[in-house]
Amino acid sequence: MPVSIFPYIPQYITVHLGPASQWAENVTVTFPDYIKNVASSEVYPTWNEQALRANILAQISFALNRVYTEYYPSRGYDFDITGSTINDQQFTKGRNTFENIDRLVDEMFNTYIRRKGFVEPLSARFCNGTTVTCEGLSQWGSEELAQQGMGYMDILRYYYGDDIELVTNVPIRDVPESYPGTPLRLGSTGEEVVVLQTMLNRIGQNYPAIPRISPVDGVFGSQTEEAVRKFQSIFGLSQDGVVGRGTWYKLVFLYVGVTNLSELVSEGQRFYNIQFGPSSPVLREGSTGQAVSALQFFLAIVAQFRYNIPSPAIDGIFGPVTRQSVEAFQRQVGLAVDGIVGRNTWYRLFSEYQGIARTTLAYANLPIEPEDFEQVAGQFPGGSLSYGSQD
Repeated sequence: MPVSIFPYIPQYITVHLGPASQWAENVTVTFPDYIKNVASSEVYPTWNEQALRANILAQISFALNRVYTEYYPSRGYDFDITGSTINDQQFTKGRNTFENIDRLVDEMFNTYIRRKGFVEPLSARFCNGTTVTCEGLSQWGSEELAQQGMGYMDILRYYYGDDIELVTNVPIRDVPESYPGTPLRLGSTGEEVVVLQTMLNRIGQNYPAIPRISPVDGVFGSQTEEAVRKFQSIFGLSQDGVVGRGTWYKLVFLYVGVTNLSELVSEGQRFYNIQFGPSSPVLREGSTGQAVSALQFFLAIVAQFRYNIPSPAIDGIFGPVTRQSVEAFQRQVGLAVDGIVGRNTWYRLFSEYQGIARTTLAYANLPIEPEDFEQVAGQFPGGSLSYGSQD
């Protein structure tokens, strides 16, 4: 969440040339050059121009969402986005770009997609649509639709829904660190306080104990101080009502998390005929079906609150990204890291999801409700499971 409540086009963007959790070089390039590189790496220059426009707008919006929400800085990283398709989009240092793609990017780089009624750029997920499918734009599918005569906006609405719109002529500026630089406290005023109040109100939708601030006026009064103290109390921070660096970045981290969760639980996912308990299927790379979709949904939810867990697409296909996500989860909770989802892994994942579902998502319409676990809780070995147990 940057200091400005309204998104802007960053003059520069810092790219980590590998997965977030692995060491790799960071490179800083201008934002247009970044998009030219991504577009030249992700799609073919020979595609129909309408397909190219749709893909470039998705790439711009995805990158701006990462910048606007401070997705990586709020997790302690010193970059804005990665060049890895595990979590982000392909960026290849030093590659040549294509002339027609350069022309389109120069025309469109200060335009992005958002949902109507929302401020932030759309986290416009996409995949190639052949070897990998996802809840988002299919790259090859967009080319097929363009060949059938669809324009780029029709293509985008086909994949992202009718409630999207374009924001054009977005201002360009350098990317500041979002933390205001000095603590915010009773009596503070200005744009930074507007951002603070906006984050608290959004997080408060998932944590009703945080009192709503009204109006959002940029004045740090007693109402805002009370909301800050309650936030600090919930998340184990010093309850002084002052927003220093620690409280600020915890707010940013939670804001990104609940915003992403809002998208996940509003996608209409429903899982049927899945047996939870000792009969839960053992899943591994190559597995497919509803059980895999449920697994991916659990992992996507948990990934919002645990560092370094890749969030897989919910496509029912247990591919490399899902395996990496499972391995990262197993590593963090102390299970044997084998990428196979057996009894131990199901149980730990159920437990994590249940905790989030009963707190952060207590008022959401979930595809798998916490009550589903009540029916199977006694069927698991429970607390006796630990590192070294057999799935």
